[in-house]
Amino acid sequence: MSTLFIGDIHLSIEYPEITKNFFRFLKTEATQAESLYILGDLFDTWIGDDDPHPFYREVAAELFSLKKKGIPCYFIHGNRDFLIGQYFADESGMILLPEYKVIQLYDYKIGILHGDTLCTKDTEYQIFRKIARHRFIRRFFLCLPLSFRFDIAKKLRLQSGEKNKKKVEEIMDVDPQSLRDLMSCHDVDLIIHGHTHRPAIHNIEIIVTPLLSSKKIAWRAVLSAWHNEGSMIKVTFDAIELIFFPFLVPDFGKI
Repeated sequence: MSTLFIGDIHLSIEYPEITKNFFRFLKTEATQAESLYILGDLFDTWIGDDDPHPFYREVAAELFSLKKKGIPCYFIHGNRDFLIGQYFADESGMILLPEYKVIQLYDYKIGILHGDTLCTKDTEYQIFRKIARHRFIRRFFLCLPLSFRFDIAKKLRLQSGEKNKKKVEEIMDVDPQSLRDLMSCHDVDLIIHGHTHRPAIHNIEIIVTPLLSSKKIAWRAVLSAWHNEGSMIKVTFDAIELIFFPFLVPDFGKI
């Protein structure tokens, strides 16, 4: 048996080919797994559970089909969909997890997160993240009319894109020391995250007993974004694999 991890799918009404292939994944690979973990940015933008667009109801129904098959689906918020709430979680059958979670899986102790909290060199983003996720700010935003929220989200995405073009690559990647500190603190064998869109499996040397300078080799598995193909991290008793699968020929008709 296997457990699957995905993230950065960036579902959007504007990109039906991604949605079509995500639904295909839920009907094929996901149904063969013991459980599925979605590590953030399931959606490209999320302005609230009260958005009535049929697109979101369809996504929820497809996700809920996993629950009906007895396959649990866990979700960690990303930077683009951190406003997903309990209503949509119940509708889709997803189980909401905190921003960082340690799980025991097969013979591995695994830390899972979206990944943006590890990009600590990007101080501008970290300040914005702290403000945007403040309980008062979230409640205020969700009280605004949907049209206002949509316009705000659109402007923020455009501003973010322009700012990121001016940032050096190192700033937007995971800070190695922040990563090691997190892994050492929880003594994990493997950490899985997305956000950076730099898929790979890395060997990481971490200190597990600071006073004795005891070290061990652990792994960092980074998910890819679903831009032109799908990807997942597959964990079994025997292996940790980063797997890519091509999209089907785009069909821009009804999903």
